[in-house]
Amino acid sequence: MANEPSNTNADSPQPTVYMLTTYDNPYDPFTEFDEWYAWDANAGYHTPGLLARVAQTSDELSEVDQHLALEHAIDEIVRENVFGMHRKVKHGDVARLKEELRSAS
Repeated sequence: MANEPSNTNADSPQPTVYMLTTYDNPYDPFTEFDEWYAWDANAGYHTPGLLARVAQTSDELSEVDQHLALEHAIDEIVRENVFGMHRKVKHGDVARLKEELRSAS
């Protein structure tokens, strides 16, 4: 998990920011990062460490290329998703999912 701006959308001057999280983490990594991080570590996932191991980054890369490398790593982790727990989210996704769960209850 880490803040990763994505490719800039042609309609939007700001890049989309994605993060890696798990399905069972109740905290929003965008708005509740400290709680999200503590929960992730206590669950034994260590998602930021996983992302750091998979991402092929370098100080030699531009900032845009760094962000692309991180997004590619998120995509790879989600695609492989050996234990089925990781997901890629953008700002607002977690709040929307929480609201849907509350509505379904």
